Parts: sequence; C-alpha cells; structure tokens
Amino acid sequence: MTRYRVLICLLLAGLHLEAESLRVLIAGDMHLSLDNPEGVSLPLSYVSSVLITLDQELRFFRGLSLELRAPQTFLPYYGSLAIALYAELDRIPGPGIADIEGRQISFELVPNKIQTVYHIPLRAAHGLRTTPYASVPTGIIPPAAFPLLFRLMPVIKGLSEEIESMVFQLHVKPILTNEGAVRIGFRYPEQLPGKPFILLVDDVLIERPGEEQLLREGEHHLVILSDAYRNESRRFLVERGKILDISIELQDPTPLISFEAPENTRIYFDNEPVEDIQRAYPVEPGGHEVRFQMSDYSITRPLVVQKGKTYKVALMVDVMVTENE
Repeated sequence: MTRYRVLICLLLAGLHLEAESLRVLIAGDMHLSLDNPEGVSLPLSYVSSVLITLDQELRFFRGLSLELRAPQTFLPYYGSLAIALYAELDRIPGPGIADIEGRQISFELVPNKIQTVYHIPLRAAHGLRTTPYASVPTGIIPPAAFPLLFRLMPVIKGLSEEIESMVFQLHVKPILTNEGAVRIGFRYPEQLPGKPFILLVDDVLIERPGEEQLLREGEHHLVILSDAYRNESRRFLVERGKILDISIELQDPTPLISFEAPENTRIYFDNEPVEDIQRAYPVEPGGHEVRFQMSDYSITRPLVVQKGKTYKVALMVDVMVTENE
C-alpha cells in the first residue's frame, strides 16, 4: 500500500488546473432532464469514460448525484483504479476512442466499497454537504462548463485479468430543488373580454398573472377577485421539478338561479311563471320573490340576490310519522 500512497500523492500534486489532452474510451452519453428525474445508468469497464450532458431546462436542478457500483470482486484491488472528472471539454466526442482536451476538476481513488455516491453542486446555495452516505468532491460546476467527462482509469501498471473483465455500473440523476411551477391561463367570456381582475396565490398578489410562477412543492390556493367576472377559488398541487398548467374560464358575474320542486308544482319568480325547471336563469342583483303553487296550497319566500352568485331554490316536501302510546 505504501507504493499506492506515494503514487497517489504524486498524482494529486500534479492535478491540472489548465486543460490537458486526453485519449479516452467513451462508453456513451448520459443526458439528464426533467423528463427523466430517475436518471440514467451505464455499464463501465476499468478504462471507460462517459459524457454527462444537461438539458436546457435547469432551473429546478441544484446538483447531480453520481452513484458508482463496483463488483464485489473489486474490493481486494483497492488502490488500483481512480475516478476523474473533467469539465470545459473542447468538443463533444461520440462513442469510442476519442482525443479531447478538458480541465480536471476532481480526482480520487475508487473507494474500497461496493457503492459510492458523489453530489456535484450546480448553483450557489445548493445545500449539498458531505455525509457518511455521499461526498461532494468539487465546488460549484456551472452549467456552462458542461458536458462533464466521468473517467474510470487505472493508476498502477500490471493489472490482473480479473480487473480487466470487471463491470462497474454508473447511475447519474439530477438533484432537484423542492420547487415546481404553475402556468395559469385565462379564457374570457365573449361579451366581457379583457376586463381587470386580481389574482392571489397563497394570499400573495400576483402582479403578472399570465407569467409562470415558481412555487414550493405541495398544495397551494388561488383566488380570483373581480367586479367584471365571478370570483374564483380553487386549490392545486405543485410537484417537485414539474410545471403545472391550469386553465381558468372566467365567468360572467350575472347571478344565476335554478329551482327544484315536486312534480306538478307551479313556480313563479317575481310573479312570472318558470317554464323550464331544468335550466338556470340569469337574474338582476337585488330583492326578488319566489312562489311555489301546489293545487290550492302556495308558499312564498323573499330572496336577495348578489352579483357573481349562483342560487338554487328548492321546495322540500317531507312526511313526519309519530307514535303515541
């Protein structure tokens, strides 16, 4: 092991801050996007490299998780392989052997365990910390430095045939913020286009209702207040790393009234007969009167109608049975 320590110290002392020329075997491209939050996996040999590329939609990314799984048979060979990360590549190579240039940003021995997890920060205030379960081997890697090159490489000569036949598994996935977004679209009544209204989300005034709103994951509440349209209130759920589209059809605020009564009941609204009990009628705000007529029996009730409200007036007929001893 002394030989390994000396060699690694020399390697660490010679880390390149500037771009260096590399000849690597590219096993594939691991592309990360919000469409696949579970990430991607690729098998690697002891001399394989992979490209890690990012989608353009990055606002919900705070970092990357890289999980390397080694076969059980690797453990006796600790000190023979290392992991290197490179950024700012001069070009994006395809699969196979490639000559490229890149800046090394991290280097360490493959740890003496089956599973190793690295967290790569992508932005300030990322909140990623080294723990017993994952390490943070680099500082912030801005998206402009991508694609990254993940390289598995030997650090000693004379490796055994057993190492040369081993298969490692690399799994890469995004580390998302606890946020999502909502896009709210509005459809206006034909007779009332473009009238003003107020939009509140979680009791906060939204200055530009047509723009996308960034929100924490979980349940939220929106309210629409207007003199021109009916007031609206609804709840919605925002998922982490996803954009929710909501469509709201703004309604004419004219009050509506509907009726319900037993068969053969005549209904009068402001002394005018109600012809179709199945529909809702628009009415003017203010005081009104409803009368139900069943044969020789009638009942009249006053009703105060408010703007933007919907009313249902029902005549309920019940039978009460009592028993006396």
